[in-house]
Amino acid sequence: MASDQLGSVLGDIHLLTVLAQTGSFTKTAQRLGVSKASVSARISNLEKTVGLPLVRRTTRQVSLTEVGHNLVADTTPAFERIGASVWAAKDLVGAPRGTIRVTAPVAFGRQHVAPLIPAFLAQNPEIKIELELVDRLVNLLHEGFDVAIRHTSSPPESCIAWPLCRTRSVLVASQGYLDTHGEPQHPRDLADHNCVLYSGERATGVWTFVKERVRPKPAPISVPVDGTFRANNSEVMRTVVAGGLGIGMLPDFSAKGPEGEDLVEVLGQWRVQGYFGSHLFAIRPWSAHVPQAVQCFVAHLRDHFSATDTADLL
Repeated sequence: MASDQLGSVLGDIHLLTVLAQTGSFTKTAQRLGVSKASVSARISNLEKTVGLPLVRRTTRQVSLTEVGHNLVADTTPAFERIGASVWAAKDLVGAPRGTIRVTAPVAFGRQHVAPLIPAFLAQNPEIKIELELVDRLVNLLHEGFDVAIRHTSSPPESCIAWPLCRTRSVLVASQGYLDTHGEPQHPRDLADHNCVLYSGERATGVWTFVKERVRPKPAPISVPVDGTFRANNSEVMRTVVAGGLGIGMLPDFSAKGPEGEDLVEVLGQWRVQGYFGSHLFAIRPWSAHVPQAVQCFVAHLRDHFSATDTADLL
């Protein structure tokens, strides 16, 4: 193909690489800021140019043919290098700029990320932030996020991960609940209590405990737990625990609520191995170049959280 002809289809090939990531004409259109009809028409034009089908279209999903997969695999690295070069060139000129798409857990985002944003934007007037709070694990690349805040013990190897601070899971209850039902003295006592359970992607009906500050380190104790309420959001769990429903396992950053919603830590001499991970990370899909705006935002988060003792959040 002549170079003048190639130039006219490069944009359509890039559109195909985005379609491969999203698996949806609608999401591709949203990501690129064009209409769904335009995405469909450009893919059809690209198929005419190549002379073979590139996309399988059904009422439920969009997938690539073998030829489409090969074309995306061959061209994606080049588009990544081009994107990195463009970002690097833009970063050489003036202040950090651009839009940063950020995702974070609902409770942590509301309580600890959102309050940091006004100062950051005041210091960086040419940056915009789009913050989406969800408690599911989003696919950063497919959904077009630049940064995710996650609590985990092991960030994905395919991502760039900046540690923010340590975090831990804690068992908490209201004083009213403990006055009525008694305070457990051993993890096995939880069988006699109503437990507020997490129903998210890492949910389990078994809580595992290790005795703190004991040498030699004893074997973990796993205890089946049950209760009358489950939720996929730690802020909701904290609210019902504060209402006296039962004993809940929360990440430490969600354990402290509004004034008048104080909770009591239960079995504090034991370390519970929870669903929420041991560290907070800022994570982004791997790329050869990290935009200056993203670097500044992550540095802002790290400056704040490196000075935060998460034990103070309870």
